[in-house]
Amino acid sequence: MTTSSPIVLLTGGSSGIGAATAKLLCRGGMTVYSASRSGGGDAETLENGRIIPVKMDVNDPSAVKEVVDRIVREQGRLDAVVCNAGNGIAGSVEDTSVDEARYQFETCFYGAVRTIDACLPVFRSQGHGRIVTVSSVAAVIPIPFQAYYSSVKAALHMLTRALSLEVKPFGIQCCCILPGDTKTGFTKARKYTQASQEATSPYYQTMHRSVAKMEKDEQNGMAPEVIGKAILRQLGRRKMKLTVTPRIDYRAIGILVRILPERLAMWIIGLLYS
Repeated sequence: MTTSSPIVLLTGGSSGIGAATAKLLCRGGMTVYSASRSGGGDAETLENGRIIPVKMDVNDPSAVKEVVDRIVREQGRLDAVVCNAGNGIAGSVEDTSVDEARYQFETCFYGAVRTIDACLPVFRSQGHGRIVTVSSVAAVIPIPFQAYYSSVKAALHMLTRALSLEVKPFGIQCCCILPGDTKTGFTKARKYTQASQEATSPYYQTMHRSVAKMEKDEQNGMAPEVIGKAILRQLGRRKMKLTVTPRIDYRAIGILVRILPERLAMWIIGLLYS
């Protein structure tokens, strides 16, 4: 990136992975516009003035454009965007309505698309720019009873890979981060589909047991700073890696899923989560 203090737009910056990443990027010498629906941040995050909280709903195209325009107006450029905003929904496929599936895709996928689309003209005119998307190991490991979460993260992962080919001639680089279980407030904020909460659902007991197991893994998972450090490292590289899975155990799991016979891999995943 630029030799002067890089200017970064970060979505989902008010808590969890986003808040941790904002602090680490700031300490790494970057100026971070930390975007969230609330537009807030804690005192520790904001005390040095290098993290600028902005109110921005990634589901509102005009709000996204206004923030990007503001950054360029105030800083004269935008060097990178980190698409981190997201949400989670749990329930079997049969117990998930189309509207509930749309809810899952709206912020995690289309929110990233809206943000990237607003940044690309700036990056192209500059002749440089970096796009980091925060996906999940769920993009490569199908999680039962969170099929739509796995689907949206897989879509974001593939979007990033395809986009990297399209924008390379303009000096723009892309990187997709695939976190594993991470201890954040994301666990508590996860929603359940309406039908999945009915005891009459044929999936009720298995679904709740599966999600409880996963939520336990999350709350015993890595600190969000691990993901923030991975993002910082990539933004500091001359050439970013296309896909990054923080922590060796999750990288190993991803490799095993790809090389094992499909039936065996699915059987193992079923044992873990069903």
